[in-house]
Amino acid sequence: MHQRPANQHFFDVVVVGARLAGAATAMLLARRGVRVALVDRSRLAADTLSTHALMRAGVLQLHRWGLLDRVRAAGTPPVRRTTFSYDDAVVPITIKPSNGVDALYAPRRTVIDPILVTAAAEAAADVRFGVTVTGLTRSRDGRPDGVTGTGADGRPVTIRARFVVGADGIRSTIAGLVEAPYEHRGRHASAVTYGYWTGAQVDGYEWIFHPDAAAGAIPTNGGQVCVFASATPERIGRGGTGVIESIVRSSAPDLAERLRTAQAPLHTRTFRGHPGFLRKPWGNGWALVGDAGYFKDPLSAHGMTDALRDAELVARALAAVLEGADETDALAGYQATRDALSLPLFEVIDRIASHQWTNAEIGDLLLRLSSAMADEVELLAGLDAHDLPLAPRGRVA
Repeated sequence: MHQRPANQHFFDVVVVGARLAGAATAMLLARRGVRVALVDRSRLAADTLSTHALMRAGVLQLHRWGLLDRVRAAGTPPVRRTTFSYDDAVVPITIKPSNGVDALYAPRRTVIDPILVTAAAEAAADVRFGVTVTGLTRSRDGRPDGVTGTGADGRPVTIRARFVVGADGIRSTIAGLVEAPYEHRGRHASAVTYGYWTGAQVDGYEWIFHPDAAAGAIPTNGGQVCVFASATPERIGRGGTGVIESIVRSSAPDLAERLRTAQAPLHTRTFRGHPGFLRKPWGNGWALVGDAGYFKDPLSAHGMTDALRDAELVARALAAVLEGADETDALAGYQATRDALSLPLFEVIDRIASHQWTNAEIGDLLLRLSSAMADEVELLAGLDAHDLPLAPRGRVA
C-alpha cells in the first residue's frame, strides 16, 4: 500500500482503528466513493485477542462483499457442523446452505484483518499504519472535524474530516475524547484463555457448557484448532495450557482425549475479563463501531460477526448523510438497529458469562441466543444490495 505523506489531509471520514470493524467500515465507504482515511497505531497483519469464529451473519457479510473467496484461499477450513454439549445432551447442528452461505469459517486475525484492509485500499481508502491518535481537532462550534497524533516516524499528524469514526476497541481513545456515554452495562465478566493445538481432530465448532466453566474447539488456519476455556477470572488466573486441559478434562473427556494425541501449544493467550457494554455510538460529527461502541463477553463468540454487521450499518448511515440525509436521523437509525439486534443477545450472554447458571437453565439460554442470531441473519440477508456497492471499485491506494 502506498503511504501518503503523514501531515495534514482532508477527508469525508477518518476511521481510527484498522481491525475488523474499522477496515470494513472504511472499505464500504470507499466503495461508495467517500474519501476515507483509515489509520491504526499497530502494523498490518499484527495478531490480536480474538474469538475467531464467524457465525452465519458474519460469513454472509463476507459473501455479499465479495471477500469470502479470499478467506477460503487463505486456507481457512469450512465448518459444516456445530455441536453443543451441556448437561447430558449433545446437540449437533448441520450448517444448511442459504443466502450463499454453505459453511462457517474461523479465520485467524492475521488472515481476516489484512483481507479487509487490502479491500479498503483497493477501493481507494488512504490506509496508514503506525499512526497513534491522541486528540481531536474541532470546529468553532466544538464539532470534531479531525484527529491528531503521531506517525510511525514520530512526527505530528493531523487528519481533517467531516466525520471521525472510532473503531479502536473497548478502551477506545475516540470514545473517551467525545465522552460517549454508556447506555447499557453488563453485570458479569468471564475470563478466557486459549491456544492453538496442531493436528487435533474436531468436528466443526464444538461448544461445551458446564456449570462454573465452558470450553470449545474452533478449527482455524494452518491445520490448527483454537481451544479455549472460559470461567471466572479467579479460576482462569493467568491461564495457560494446564488450565485449558484441566477444564476440558472435567467437562469434555472425549475432546480432552483428542487433544492428548495432538501437539499442544507452547504459548497461550488470556483475556482476564471485562463487563459488556453498549455506548451511545454517535454524536455531532462522530460515530463508534465494533468494540468501541458495543462489547459483549467473548463467550458469545459473536464479536467478529457483530463487528462486520455494525460496519455496514454505520457505513450506510454515514454515506446517507454525505449524500444529503439528516445527520441525526441517519445516525440515530444506526443506533436503533444496532440496539434492536444487540440487546437480546447482550442480555443472554451476560447471564451465561456469570457462570452461575445450572444445567437446567443453559439449554433455554442457548435457544434464546440462537433466536437472536437468526434475527440478525434475516436483517442482513434483506439489505438492499444496491445501496452500497458490494464489489471492489478499483485500485490499490
